[in-house]
Amino acid sequence: MPNALPPTIFPAMSDITVDSTTITPVVNGEARSIRAGSTMGDLLRTLALDPQLVVVEHNRTILRDRAQYDALRLATGDTIEIVHFVGGG
Repeated sequence: MPNALPPTIFPAMSDITVDSTTITPVVNGEARSIRAGSTMGDLLRTLALDPQLVVVEHNRTILRDRAQYDALRLATGDTIEIVHFVGGG
């Protein structure tokens, strides 16, 4: 057939399924699957971290207002760095 389209190596967009129940942010350099709709507060609770004892960077911005952690929704591809305070003498 002279007008036939050549075969393609790419799947049709309708063949791709998206899992809408989880998202995959990168936490301290490691991709982590968490529930879709999760907030920064949810992530810290999942990791058993006290927000008062960590510093959080979200997409290269340090989050200074810890009261907003439960309002900040995370998304796939977000980059999160969490640094723990360490005491000693």
